[in-house]
Amino acid sequence: MSETSDPAPTAAPATEPPGREAVVELLGLLALGELLAFERMVFDARLAPDLGRRAALSEAAVGEIRNYRLIADRLHALGADPAEAMAPFREAFRSFDASTSPRDWLEALVKVYLGDAVADDFFRAVSSGLEDADRTVIETVLAESGAADLAAAEIRAAVEADESVTGRLSLWARRLVGEGINRAQGVAAANERLTGIIVGDGGTLDALLRRLTRAHQDRMKSVGLNN
Repeated sequence: MSETSDPAPTAAPATEPPGREAVVELLGLLALGELLAFERMVFDARLAPDLGRRAALSEAAVGEIRNYRLIADRLHALGADPAEAMAPFREAFRSFDASTSPRDWLEALVKVYLGDAVADDFFRAVSSGLEDADRTVIETVLAESGAADLAAAEIRAAVEADESVTGRLSLWARRLVGEGINRAQGVAAANERLTGIIVGDGGTLDALLRRLTRAHQDRMKSVGLNN
């Protein structure tokens, strides 16, 4: 190492993993997201232009309900009731879905690919400080990519086939991330334990939301949409 190299940073003191109540809240939030993603995909499959695409999205929805079961099983192992763990977040999800109801097949796919990805990025960011068993469940859930892969391929194909859809879907994608971040701020403000997990490593909610926004913009570019 040269003499001009910066000194190695001092390691931050290890932090205690979040308590059981905070983990139950986090898993309850994730469980409800997976359950409602399953329900929404099954419903939105009816917007598909043909039976092949309808079947493909319906099959992708199966991965979401499998994810829900993994999280529910972990909540049971922690001595928590999944329904009770999910209940505090019902209104946030209801209001998000009410304000972001897709009008057609492509808008439904953008919500699958970009809207759900914001939530995935959030859980990926906050899971690093959890105990191994809890982190493994979350990582397993986030590894399921069938629905996102299907949606991304369909969006790219639509943009390449008709450039006129780019502006409409780009506007829709920006609306989705704006609504999603607003709901995330509200949920964090109303649940101190969740906020504690977010800032447990010295970060801030605002910094995390900026990271989520940048990741969203990168995903938009990857399917041919404009930020």
